[in-house]
Amino acid sequence: MLYIIFKLIINVLIVGLFLYSKLLPYEERLTGQFKQTFGFFKSIFKPVLSLFSGIKPFQVGTGLSVDMTQIILLIILLVLNWFY
Repeated sequence: MLYIIFKLIINVLIVGLFLYSKLLPYEERLTGQFKQTFGFFKSIFKPVLSLFSGIKPFQVGTGLSVDMTQIILLIILLVLNWFY
């Protein structure tokens, strides 16, 4: 039973990370329940992502780079989901 709960939590965090990354630029425009849900995931991911703040963005083009902190966290969550 604990195994199923752990897998469910990891999967919710993966979906939450996706939503967090997509909605972060529009945080001020969120309302109601969506703002509360975003705030919940932000309270989880902001401290965790700050642990990886020393990682530089990956340059993918001229003036275009990808934030690697969210990708690293996604990989960690996927590995946890795979092995547990």
